[in-house]
Amino acid sequence: MKTTISNNVSTSSTEPLILKIDIQGIHEPIIYEYFARLNNGEFTATAELFAAQGCLNPPFDKQLQGREAIAQYLEKEAKGIKFLPEYGEILTSVGTASSLDSCDRTQYQIQGKVEINWFTVNISWSMQLNSAKEIMLIEVKLLADLEDLLSFSRI
Repeated sequence: MKTTISNNVSTSSTEPLILKIDIQGIHEPIIYEYFARLNNGEFTATAELFAAQGCLNPPFDKQLQGREAIAQYLEKEAKGIKFLPEYGEILTSVGTASSLDSCDRTQYQIQGKVEINWFTVNISWSMQLNSAKEIMLIEVKLLADLEDLLSFSRI
């Protein structure tokens, strides 16, 4: 099943920014909303998708906890980056229940890319949602080795 979300957002120009996201294997609206808000530069709105004590584990930085800390980090570090999730799957249910519908948390693994100015790098996002569909945790991992990263500086 193909799921697509369009998000109309006013930008500094008079035209709305429309983003279409299709993540093969993922049908959870909050995940689509997360990437749409990120790509639209709505960093405070992105942070509001997290639970009050939700956490973000970015690559190369310490864990951030709470909406305010996450919004400040995204405002500083995510400007100008295009987040391009491609496919994913539900990995596990965290909790004691046996069915996904009644567990405490659901974990998703998303694979994709990010575009930063002059290069693209493969990324994975591990996302945990609580039963209220709030983001409890996102762990972001670069899927590149040191040699790949060092080659970016040779322009």
